[in-house]
Order: sequence, then structure tokens, then C-alpha cells
Amino acid sequence: MTAPHGFSVSRYAPERGTLARLTARDSVVRRLDWPMLLSALALSGVGSLLVWSATRGRTELNNGDPYYFLFRHLLNTGIGLALMVGTIWLGHRTLRGAVPILYTVSIVLILAVLTPLGATINGAHAWIVVGGGFSLQPSEFVKITIILVMAMLLAAKVDAGDQIHPDHRTVAKALTLAALPMGIVMLMPDLGSVMVMAVIVLGVLLSSGASNRWVLGLIGAGVLGAVLVTALGMLDEYQINRFAAFANPDLDPAGVGYNTNQARIAIGSGGLLGAGLFKGSQTTGQFVPEQQTDFVFTVAGEELGFVGAGLILVLLGVILWRACRIARETTELYGTIVAAGIIAWFAFQSFENIGMTLGIMPVAGLPLPFVSYGGSSMFAVWVAIGLLQSIRVQRPMTA
Repeated sequence: MTAPHGFSVSRYAPERGTLARLTARDSVVRRLDWPMLLSALALSGVGSLLVWSATRGRTELNNGDPYYFLFRHLLNTGIGLALMVGTIWLGHRTLRGAVPILYTVSIVLILAVLTPLGATINGAHAWIVVGGGFSLQPSEFVKITIILVMAMLLAAKVDAGDQIHPDHRTVAKALTLAALPMGIVMLMPDLGSVMVMAVIVLGVLLSSGASNRWVLGLIGAGVLGAVLVTALGMLDEYQINRFAAFANPDLDPAGVGYNTNQARIAIGSGGLLGAGLFKGSQTTGQFVPEQQTDFVFTVAGEELGFVGAGLILVLLGVILWRACRIARETTELYGTIVAAGIIAWFAFQSFENIGMTLGIMPVAGLPLPFVSYGGSSMFAVWVAIGLLQSIRVQRPMTA
């Protein structure tokens, strides 16, 4: 009998003793996926320059310190790297046992956003402001929690050798646990994060070997949910206007369509090699709003041109390619599902972020992984890299 996607059942059988220790010859450092790690580091480095260019003249944001956002972006990257190392050290299998705790903490945090602790930033009521200028966006970490909790449930019996693929009851439980935090995030409302989570759930189901009826049902439920959310007025007016502007870019070019129009002008003016770092007229003139976060790709397009913007796409492509390789080569369904969920997350969020700057996707307020300014998003993506690296490191050792 074969398991999902043509793998034998023994491929997902529990490993006994093969990973008790790593020899000096086969150390953790040697096992790391260096192309992925170096690509992520390069993206964060490029992002630091782009964030600096977008904010060094914004005195109303940086309190007169042109290095304010640069230093904070580098600090966020450093903390993200520390979280990645911690994740690799703990291992994805250790975190598998802590999933119930992580899930509970995630629910508590996103519920806290709906209390007086919650704050509205850039139109989204999705933040917790602790004090001292520190803010946290719990929905970024919910993406990781959804991946882990669904992987834990869907892979349990398959990895134990009791099933070839998840049964209907298990899939229903996994979808229920994913739906709870998604519903809470929708109440904020943080539509962009919900869109990413929905794609993550779809990627997880496709990689788990669950019946195609669940996949088709999920797509149908998503369409029905979008209709109901609109009909029940759960979206804020600015979110509805964003979709209207996407459908008709000429609807209000000076209003809801302003961001997209200015973004396209900035990217289009870059040409092949760009105007040069710190020399973009759209960037220095501060014509593009939220350029250090949601619209950071416009800085690359204008100042680094097609070549610089293309390099960002190549680096993102390398990360996705190496993640796909890790998902394919892992010896357990749990690792495959975790990797697939991260792939779906990175791929869709990158496409949405870059797409909205080009006018081919609606504006959804999603950061560009590793590049955009923002602590919560930076921490989450580096934890995800840590999970991928852990899956690769903990493969069985060969003789």
C-alpha cells in the first residue's frame, strides 16, 4: 500500500534511535540548508537598506533620527535570528508536544486584541501595545500555530503507521481548531491575515493526503464565507473601498486608489537599473504611503530598478525551492505538513504584497517576508525558517 503522494507507509514510520545524537562529522551546522539561510539573510539585509531609504527623511516618523528605523529593523532581524536558533535547538518534534500550550497562548493573545489592550495601527485593530513603544501583532504568530496544530492532528496516526492518510474525523477536528483563531482575527477585522491563514490551511490539507472532497469543500466554504462577510457588513469601509479600487483603478485615483497608483509610478520609473539608492524621487518625495512596511517593494523598484527588484524575487524563490525540497525529503508526514504550510504562507504573502504594488492584487496590508519593517512579522518568518531547518537537521542519519 502507498501513502499520500506515492510515499510508502514505512516512510512515515516513527524513527527509533536514529536521532539520539548527531556526530561531529554530521553536525547541525553541516546539516543546515545554507542556500535558504543565506537567501533569508540577504533579503533582511536588502530590506534594511530599503527601510532606511524610505524613512531617513520622514521626520514625523523617526523623531529627527534618520537611523531610527534602520537600527530597529536590524534589531528585529537579530531577535528573529535568535528565535530561529532557539527553534532549531528545541526542534520541531519538541514543539510538537508543546502545540496545545502554544495554541492556547495564541488564542489568549488574539482575544486580548479585542480588549482595551488592543490598538489600531494603519487602519487595522490587530495590535497589542505593551508600552515603551513596543507593539505586538498576535495574528503573525497565529499563522505558525495553525500550521503546527493541524500538522500534529493530521500526521499523528499516519506517522504511527496506523493509517495511510488522515480520516474524515481527524480532518474535521483540524479544520475546527484552525477556524477558531481565524474567526477571532476576522472580528478585528484583519482581512489580510485571514487570507494568508486560509491559504495555509489549503496548503496543509493538500500536503496531508486528506480527501479531495475536503479541499473542494474548503474552497466552496471560502467563497461562501466571503459573500457572508460582505453581506453582514463585517468589513470596514476602508477594506471595501480597497477591493472597489482594485476592481476599478480609476474609481478614486486621489483617494482609495492613491496608494496603488503612486506605487506603480514609483516602480515604473525605476527602469532597468533604478535611480540609485536614496535617489528615488517618489521615495524622497514621500509620495507612497507606508513605504517602509506594506509598500517597501516600491523602493526596490524605483531605486534598484528591474535588476534589484528581480533579485528580491530570486531570493524569495530560492527560499521556496529549498523549502519544497525539505518537504519532499523529510521522513515523516508531520514534517512534510509543517513545511508545506510555511511554503503556502511565504508564497501567497509574497505574491499578495508584490502584487498589490503592481496593481494586480487588492491592497491587503501584508508585509513582504524578511524585507518589510515590523517586529512581529520578522520574528514569525524567522521562527518559520527555524522550523524548516529543524526538519532538515533531524532527518535520519545514513550509514
